[in-house]
Parts: sequence; structure tokens; C-alpha cells
Amino acid sequence: MAITAYRKKKMDSRVWWSFLLALTMASAGARSQSTDALGFLSIDCGIQPGSSYVDPLANISYVSDADFIDTGVNRNISVAYVGDVRPRRLHTLRAFPNGNRNCYTIRSPTVARGSKYLVRAWFFYGNYDGLGGQPQSFDLHLDVNYWDRVNVTTAESFYWTETITVAAAGYLSVCLVNTGTGTPFISGIDLRPLKDRLYPAANERRSLVLSARLNMGEESLPSGYSRYPDDPLDRVWIPWSSSQSNWNDVFTDATVENFSDDVFEAPSVVMQTAVTPINSSSLIIPWDPFPGHANQFFPILHISEIVDLSGTSQSRQFNIYVNGLLAVEIVTPPYLYSNAFYGDVPLRSSPTYNISLEAISNSTLPPILNAFELYTTMSNNSVPSDAGDVDAMTAIKERYQIQRNWMGDPCSPSAFIWDGLNCTYSLSNSPRVTALNLSSSGLTGEITKSVASLSALQYLDLSYNNLTGPIPGVLANLSSLKILDLTGNQLNGSVPSSLLEMSQNGLLILRLDGNPHLCNNGTSCNVMPAPKKKKTSTPVIVILCIVPVLILLGLIVIVWRVRKTQGLRRGYSVDPQNGFSKQTDNALQLENRQFTYTELQNITNNFQKILGKGGFGSVFHGHLEDGIQVAVKMLSQSSSQGTKEFLAEAQHLTRVHHRNLVALVGYCNDVNHLALVYEFMSQGTLQDHLRGRANNARALSWRQRLHMAIDAAQGLEYLQKGCKPPLVHRDLKSGNILLSETLEAKIADFGLSKAFLSEANSHISTVVVGTPGYLDPEYYNTFRLSEKSDVYSYGVVLLELITGLPPIVPGIENIHLAQWVLQRLAKGNIEDVVDPRLEGEYDINSIWKCADIALNCTAQRSQQRPNITEVVMQLKESLELENSRYNAANTVTLRENPYLEVSDVSLNNAPKIEVYRMTEISGPTVR
Repeated sequence: MAITAYRKKKMDSRVWWSFLLALTMASAGARSQSTDALGFLSIDCGIQPGSSYVDPLANISYVSDADFIDTGVNRNISVAYVGDVRPRRLHTLRAFPNGNRNCYTIRSPTVARGSKYLVRAWFFYGNYDGLGGQPQSFDLHLDVNYWDRVNVTTAESFYWTETITVAAAGYLSVCLVNTGTGTPFISGIDLRPLKDRLYPAANERRSLVLSARLNMGEESLPSGYSRYPDDPLDRVWIPWSSSQSNWNDVFTDATVENFSDDVFEAPSVVMQTAVTPINSSSLIIPWDPFPGHANQFFPILHISEIVDLSGTSQSRQFNIYVNGLLAVEIVTPPYLYSNAFYGDVPLRSSPTYNISLEAISNSTLPPILNAFELYTTMSNNSVPSDAGDVDAMTAIKERYQIQRNWMGDPCSPSAFIWDGLNCTYSLSNSPRVTALNLSSSGLTGEITKSVASLSALQYLDLSYNNLTGPIPGVLANLSSLKILDLTGNQLNGSVPSSLLEMSQNGLLILRLDGNPHLCNNGTSCNVMPAPKKKKTSTPVIVILCIVPVLILLGLIVIVWRVRKTQGLRRGYSVDPQNGFSKQTDNALQLENRQFTYTELQNITNNFQKILGKGGFGSVFHGHLEDGIQVAVKMLSQSSSQGTKEFLAEAQHLTRVHHRNLVALVGYCNDVNHLALVYEFMSQGTLQDHLRGRANNARALSWRQRLHMAIDAAQGLEYLQKGCKPPLVHRDLKSGNILLSETLEAKIADFGLSKAFLSEANSHISTVVVGTPGYLDPEYYNTFRLSEKSDVYSYGVVLLELITGLPPIVPGIENIHLAQWVLQRLAKGNIEDVVDPRLEGEYDINSIWKCADIALNCTAQRSQQRPNITEVVMQLKESLELENSRYNAANTVTLRENPYLEVSDVSLNNAPKIEVYRMTEISGPTVR
């Protein structure tokens, strides 16, 4: 019964009815304590606001979803799909025809930060829109992370998906994302609190997504589907009984108890049934991974002895193997006590999986398995916004009842940033809100002091509303605030002196026009007529700010050109836009060490050892007085690049400081000798290791290559996001990525780099420079340079890391590497493009993910390329996949027992477990 992932279970009429009955009824005669006391939250989506009800048998309380979301429309399923056996909660749903992302936000006291929860979402289409159940799909996110994809194939099927997660804040968000293939909808949401010790693989960094939860040995009878109250945690256990003759079902009426430190607490009703192999000493559970997905599987085996062996000569002992590797040795199941075997790290990547329970030689009974759970990982790689910013934005939303797409996290993921916000992103910190534009938003009442909690705010626009009351003095506490626009309101009182002082000192642009009742300092009222024209737009503001700067820079250029003809002498510094200029009080000073030409001769032993040559001249190896190795780049008098590029590199290196950028140690400005002294990178260039001078050395592993890719991407991200103004490298290539002794990668050679005059500019018109093969085709054709130009070059480097080939593949037609990779991937075999020197030692999903990233980066149009922050996040996910494979191959444990190499285990025609991320159950139409 081999079934591949994403195929759905098709259940016959008897199973369909029994499952629906199990969803609506508890076991015969069963009663339970109120689910409210247990902290359960059960949301029925689409019922009227304020409505609630209690299931009379299971005693589960259901509430309306109206308190958790303010978008979407309520809908009823078609009458043809309504019947007595249908759970009431499936009669209604909420659909979201508008907006790309719509989120349910579940807040305290239901959710506590750092606590663990089971979250379950239900979907029943029921032809609510009269379109006949045509196939549709949409994505589901938990907070800022991708959770699952909902694929609706029939009108009569219903679906659910579960995750086990730790709340990163005092709320959880369940978001439906429109992918353009149908209208998102949802029928219900369940939230179940879990003890912190349960499911230890779920933590602050990783959520688990259910793939299978099977009650082994249970027949498909009305009592077969187990959930609350049989399971106090309200997990849904699907019955699994093989129809083949090689498994035998066993059961007991006795209670199976949990140990006090049980980390799963499997319910007794599930543990009372089990399967054992017939005429075999092996019990095997095989399954296939999801095609095209990054599969990190966490299996859980629930095992208990339910046959009383006391007073007999019989024994049951077995070993547990995972993909042919010994995981647990000599398991003796405890009688009527639940025991579990699980991994702390995901299984190593494999084209197929199997777990085998093998009886040892002196065991008289075959292995036994009572229940089986399988989870995949939801990597929590998307970083949520700063908690203080989230609280502040939530308070602002509630205070002014703002009806926008303000749902979920304000800044993350960046594709779903809230309207009117600008955010900054970095690897080490959470995204921060830097701009808030609520102009012409119909705001009334006073300015909320919650705005002052946005501590990174630089621009605040509250113009053209109907705000009243005084201006809060706490706004002066926003140390980064540059523009405060309160034009066209009804504010009164005096302007806080602290804000006036900031404005007078040039630290703040303060706009107060159109507030006739506002007083300037608390003594005399300054009546300001309302402006006749609309407020000055942001581009105008930027122009007004930049023009004086450009004039000043122009003067500096003139001075610099005059000085250039006279030679460069000591006492000169690097100007941030134009290179070296004579020192003034306002000039950017070089804080690095200044060397004389004689000192450079001594450091390099009279320029004896050449490390490399370029258009600028030669690079020499040297040692400082303390023995530290350095590289000395000398500007040749016959340099093809010349003084301009050399000075540009000096200028840029004085203001960039990042672990993944080559650091400037010092410089020489001695009459006609110009030189830069920077840290020595002993392992040469990345190009050397891929196909150059280091080609005879041991090939870089895939894990090493991923680390280098991330290092380079982080350096590029700093140039684009951390530098003010941002910097475009323009010549990013494997030859300009240097490696340290520990193979840490750093970007070098900033001679062709360009700075944006302002962050508002998306491109620069400039002469095309760069290296063939790495050059952005859009930049080449339009002369418009942008940050995405470096992203293109980086994509080529990433393809080099995957293939080991140069950007122009030698051959009959000298094809570009991206096109070469695309042609081979069209056949669906990634191995055709991977560097053969890797010898198959890599996680194939990791390679696929990186190939996808690289091809996206090398898209012909810059708009189709990801930003570098997204690239970094994706690469880290790829590294996590490879680390899992690497760890599994070396130190993988299952309950702290090392894997040992053993011979392959025969599958013995075992029924294959169907793994699923989104469970579908279908059956006949109930009328």
C-alpha cells in the first residue's frame, strides 16, 4: 500500500460517517471537565459576532471568530452539504476575497509568551461560493513563518493541519495568504495549551508540523477516531489497521498509564491497541518524503506491552533501526506503561525512509508498536518585529480603529509590511519601524503617546487628520526622529519646548501649519492659516535636503581636483563622496594607521612577495612589527584603473566595518606613493578554491561552501542595508571574495563601488563597469545601477559554488552559467549540475534550495530578483538542512543512542505510511 506524499486518503462511506460522528461526539457515556478550565480555545469561523455554544457531549466551548479578526466575510456552506452528522463548526466559514494576507490574532490571556501550544486549523469548502469545488490553494502562516499550503480539490472534502509551537510573544497569528489560485477561507481554529516538557523538539527556534498521527491496530469503527476527552490534549489520532496479512492487531481493555516524566502523554485509549508482524521478526514503517520540499522528519514511536507475559516463558525484545542504522538497542516494552522513542534532531535526508523494529535472537515474540507520530519542521527563520514596536503599533491600531491591512506582524515578512510603514532589517536584530505615515487617515482625538514607544522612528506623518488636544512632549524622546508632520489638524495648546529646540537646532523638521489653535511656546498663540496646497511630498523633502549637500560636494570636488595635480601629501583625509581632500573640521578623518613609503618597504621586505596583480597594480605580502600579516595594495603609476578607483576604495573602506568585509589596517599617502594596507587573507580567493591555484587541494565541502555563501551574502547585505548611504559593489565575483585561515569569506576590492546619495534612490545612472559573466544584463542595457545589480552578481557566485564552473562555461558556444544550469535542471536532475568533486556528500534538498535562490538572483529583470536579506534567510535554511544531514551522518541519536552501521533491512512488503502536511478526508455528499 505504497502511497506518496500529498496523495489523500479516500475513505469509504462507513469511515466517513464514523469520523464525523467522532468529531461531534465523545465516547459513549463519557463526560469531561469544562474545556475553558483547560485553557482550550475553539474558534468557529463565520458565525455571528458574540455567538458561542458548547458541544453538549464533548463539552467543548466554541466562540465566534469576530473578536480575532476584522477582515473577511462570513459564508455558509451549500445546503447540499449540511446534514445532522456534519459538525456544526463546519457549517460556516470566513472567506477573504480581498487582501494578500489576512490574519487572526490570538492574544493574552489565552496566549503567554514562551508557552507551548498545539494550533490546529480546519477547512471545509462545501461549495459555499457555488463554484462547484474547482481546485484552489492558498498558504497558511503561523506568525511570520510559512506553516502549510491548503490544497482544496473537492467540495465534499475537509482538511486540517496542526503545528506545535512556542509563542514568541503574548499572541499568536494565524495568517491566510492569497497565492493567486483561489480565495482563502477557514472554518475553524483550535488552540490547546501544552506543558513545556511535551514535544521537546518544539522550541523557540523551531515549530513542528504534523505529518501523521496514527493509532496503530485500531479498526475504522465509530470509536476509532480518538480526540478529546479520550485524549486530554485533544490530539486527533487516526486509526491505522493494515488490510494486508503481514500485520496482526492486538488490544487490551486494561488502562495503559504514563510515566511521571513522559514527554508525550499518549492517551490510554490509543495505547490499548497495537500491531505486531505475522510470521516475521520485523515490523517496518516506511514513508516517502514530500516531493520538492525540504523534509526534516521527527518520528515518535509510542510503545507499550499490552500482553501480560508474567508467569510465561515468553519475552519481547527488539532493536530499532532508522534507514538501516541502529538507533535503539534492546527495547523491552514496559507492561501497561507508555514509552516513547524519538529523536532530538531530524532524520538525515533520504530519498525514502523506513523505521524497522527487529526482534533480537532470544526474543520469543515479535516487535510491537502502539502508535506513531511524524512531524516535519517549521523553521522559525523569519525574524518577528521588535516586541516594543509590535505593542506600539497594536495600540495605535486599536486607538484609532484603523481599517487597513494591519494584521499579523507589522514588518515581517517584508513582503507583507503594513501600509504606511517603513522598516529596517538586519541579521542581528529584529525589524524596526522607522517611518509611520497616517496622513489623511481620518484620525480623531488626541495624539496617542504610544507613538513615542516606536523608539527607532525617523519619520512621523499625521497630517491632514482631525487630531485635537496638545502635542505630547514625549515625542521629543524619539532620538532618531527627523521629520514630524502635523499639518492640517485641530491641535491646541503650546508646542513642547523640547520639540521647538530640536527644530531650531536643525535636528528635526517640524511642520505645524494649519493648526489655528496651536501656541508656539505656551505664551502667545501663533495662528497659522491652513495651506492651500497639499503637503510637501517626501520626494520634495529629500530634494530640499540633498541640494545643499550636492553644492557642498561640488565644491569639494573642485578642491580635490586642484590638489590632485599637485600630488597627494600627508595631512589629507578621505571625503565620503570624492576621495582624498585636504583636512578641515568637517572632513571625514582617516582613523586607520598612516604608513610612510619606507615603512611599507620594511613591512614587505622591499616588496618581495607578490600576492596578486590587478588593474590598479600589485598586492604584496607583509608583516607588521608585531608579526601580524597584512596585504599591501600599491597603486602603480601605469595603473589601468588609476587614482579614481584607488581613492574610491580608500574612501569606502574607511566607513565600512563588518566581519564579512576585508578590513583596512592603514594607508600610505607619501608624495607620489599611494597604498592601502589591509588584513591578510591567507587562503586566497574563493575562485582559487573552486578552480584556481588551490585546485589541487581537497575540494571544499558543500557545508563549507554554504558558510562562505552566507558570509558573502551578509557582507553584501551590510553594504546595502547597514551603510549610510547604501553602497553598490559593482564588481562582486568569486575572485573578489577572500578567505581567511578558518575559511571565513570576506568581500574585497571596492574600487568600482558606488554610493547612493540617498536611500530613497532606487538606482544610479552610471557608466557600465564590471566583469563579464557577473555583469547585470539590465544594468548593461539601461545604464541603471541598483542594489539588485549586486544581487545578480551574487547569484552567479552562488552558481559557481554549486557547480564549480566559471560564469562563462567553456565549450562550443561559451554559454552563461545560469543558462547552462537551467538547461540541465529542466530534466529534473540536480546531480547533473552539482560539482562532481562533492562526490554526493550533500543534502539534496539543500542543493535544490540554493539552485533556486541562485536562479532567482540571476533573473533578467531586477524586479524579479529577491533582496539580499531574503537571500540570507533562505541560505540559512539551506544550511540548516545540510547541518541536519551532516549531524545525522556523524552524531545522530535517537534517545541518546548512537547509530551504528548495519546491513540494510528488508521492507517485507510493509504498508507504507502516508505522510501528509494537510490532511484531507472525503466521502459521499451528506444531504
